[in-house]
Amino acid sequence: MKKIAIQGIAGSFHEDAAQRYFNEDIEVVECKSFTRVCELIDADQVEYAVMAIENSIAGSLLNNYQLIRDFHLKIIGEIYLHIEMFLMASEGVGKEDITDIWSHTVALKQCAEYLERNFPKAELHEFSDTAASARFVVTEKPTGAAAIGNLRSAQMYGLQILDAGIETNRKNYTRFLILSKHGNGSEGANKASICFEVGHFYGALARVLNTFAENRINLTKIQSVPVIGKPNEYTFHVDIEWEAPENYERAIHQVLKSVSSLSILGEYVRGELAIHNQ
Repeated sequence: MKKIAIQGIAGSFHEDAAQRYFNEDIEVVECKSFTRVCELIDADQVEYAVMAIENSIAGSLLNNYQLIRDFHLKIIGEIYLHIEMFLMASEGVGKEDITDIWSHTVALKQCAEYLERNFPKAELHEFSDTAASARFVVTEKPTGAAAIGNLRSAQMYGLQILDAGIETNRKNYTRFLILSKHGNGSEGANKASICFEVGHFYGALARVLNTFAENRINLTKIQSVPVIGKPNEYTFHVDIEWEAPENYERAIHQVLKSVSSLSILGEYVRGELAIHNQ
């Protein structure tokens, strides 16, 4: 059975992403931080990790880019998870009984319009994790309590669903990376994540980007990350996709001539994005 490290607890979006990606029996190892997730992989205590890297509303998790580089981890896959929020409470608690609502701070913000419209007087409590919020409501049984989280956490902790799809933006998704310490290129790979640095001269970055375009390589993301301790210097993280592998190989060889450093963080099969309640 594969051991998978996640940030958060069972029932969280990370655990949901792990179950969906591997689609088999797995042992999930819960971690309080992304740093701890990376430490477990580095120490060979788990085989893989699932790590969020960007959200369509909140943006990129810049620190996670740095962790992947610092621990020399390999990206072996990705999965996009549609973020649908549910209002949940213990059996017998109705919406008219709710006085307090627990969830992660980002989840509360994502459901702000719903909360203002339906529970303007309820007290909102920030929690470390959406699944932990659901577990708290079950274990501590506070009066008039509800939680906001995903469907999996409601099912796992035995809470009833009071409302579904309460997020403001119905096209919200999070992209998760599948990480390994000893990753190899995936069979049928058509996407790669790379990072590079360029010199400080006119057109340096444009030259690299044009090289990809000339080789019919599609750039799906470019993210600049400050180099720690070096003001005004950046590492560029780029996700690229291709139809013909030879185009990718030729582009990488050409790009090497235009950068001061380049690392291939992973070559893998592109994940499919599917949002159901548009």
